[in-house]
This record gives sequence, structure tokens and C-alpha cells, in this order.
Amino acid sequence: MGRTRTTNSSMFSNTSGEGKIRRHLIEADVVDCMVYRTRKELRPEDIQGIAGTYYAWRGGPDVGAYEDGRGFCKSATLDEVVANGCVLTPGRYVGAETVEDNDEPFDQKVQQLAAQLAARIQESRKPDKEMRKNLKGLGYDVKE
Repeated sequence: MGRTRTTNSSMFSNTSGEGKIRRHLIEADVVDCMVYRTRKELRPEDIQGIAGTYYAWRGGPDVGAYEDGRGFCKSATLDEVVANGCVLTPGRYVGAETVEDNDEPFDQKVQQLAAQLAARIQESRKPDKEMRKNLKGLGYDVKE
């Protein structure tokens, strides 16, 4: 059986009438919340945090006051959504999470990241090397 790949393009695409559909859904006030997670396994505390934020936004009892969180949540107005062409991609509204700068020079940061990448690439090649070694032991020489 083949695999079906799904995308989140319906949040922003204007092909096949998605833009018109989104506009009608927004104008009918049936869009309450958009959640976007890319292949991340949520821990129970992550789920509780998301749910708690949603319930605070809805004004639920005993959940605290809602507050926009850069990179996490934003209560967008209807005017903002319409100004963005009724695009519902959360990243358009929440922005990027604020990251503290530790005053490390840019070149030094890049060198450190490059070294980390090289180490990860090297580590990722170990299973391939081991497999080639095992196959060679069985009389099969697999070239890189």
C-alpha cells in the first residue's frame, strides 16, 4: 500500500479554491484556533501548556490570563487575518521566538555550529561504515 503525504498548504494556498474557502470560514467566524506541529512528539506537559493557553484565550475559569507568546501563540484580529489574505499559517502571526544573544561573535558561532554539524555528519556515517564492513565480511564489497 502506498503512503500518502499530507501538507498544511490549505492554510495558505489559493489553488483549488482554498483561499475562498478560508475567507468564508473566517467571515462565518468558525475558525477558533490554528495549531501547527511538525513531527514533534509532544510530552504531556507540552499538551497541557497548549491546552492551558487555549483555555486562557477562551476565558476559561481557573486557567489564568491569556497572553500572546512570541513564537508560540497570538490572538490575531479579524482585520489582521484579512490583511494577510486570510492566510492561516500560525507562523505568519506568532513570529519567531525571541532568543537571547550571549554576545558571542558571529564568526565564532558559525565555527561552533559548523563543528557540531561535522560531528553529527561523522556520527551519522557510522552505521553505513559498519554495514559495509559486515557485508564485506560476507564477501560483498559495497563501494561508497
